[in-house]
Amino acid sequence: MIRENVSAIVIKHILDVTEGVTADRIDPAMSMKDLGINSLDIVEVVSASMRELKVKVPRSELSKLTNIDGLVDLLFAATVEKARTANAVQA
Repeated sequence: MIRENVSAIVIKHILDVTEGVTADRIDPAMSMKDLGINSLDIVEVVSASMRELKVKVPRSELSKLTNIDGLVDLLFAATVEKARTANAVQA
């Protein structure tokens, strides 16, 4: 999976929980709060993204995030690690 796929998944879930926000308004350098997303909806975006990607990220890592790009980077790193672990098991 490439980073752009992870970004598309996160943006899809942001659009699912927000009203009046369009994809062209989402700047990855922004925080979700900048888009008017409340803390419960942020949890839903993160949870739904992790479920779709079939990865888990420690809460301690999530608490360090400041913007959408950071979330995408963290989830992408988790998908890379998952793939590397799966390949090591198969080898």
